[in-house]
Amino acid sequence: MTYALSWPLQEGVFQLLSNDAGVAALVAGRIYDAPPSLDAEADPDGIYVTIGDESARDWSTATDRGAAHLLTIAVHAPRRGFAEAKQAAGAISDAMLGGAITMSRGRVIVVRFVDARTRRAEGDALRRIEMRFRLTVEDTI
Repeated sequence: MTYALSWPLQEGVFQLLSNDAGVAALVAGRIYDAPPSLDAEADPDGIYVTIGDESARDWSTATDRGAAHLLTIAVHAPRRGFAEAKQAAGAISDAMLGGAITMSRGRVIVVRFVDARTRRAEGDALRRIEMRFRLTVEDTI
């Protein structure tokens, strides 16, 4: 097993989502690896996406090193309804399952949707949808 593919995988997922027209139309480039700070530049009403929580398991063979990554992508919506958040989550799911993730090291062998969970937070004012994808990657070095 190798965990060396975690960062190249996250970069590839970021690029895929950033370049997808459906995702861009709904989140306007607000894709992060941590929630943005709420300063004067932040859009308090804008949906944003975080790529983050992850676990990895060995997926090596006798000749190749690889891992299966369980990656969480979350949609954060500061409005009371789930409509916008679910539209964004649907676009992200389509991009993840239909797009090619390009990595600076290694390659993605398969992407699978695992599950999703919706949540209300902060006194029912915020919405969050967490989707988990299993990405099997293989080292090419």
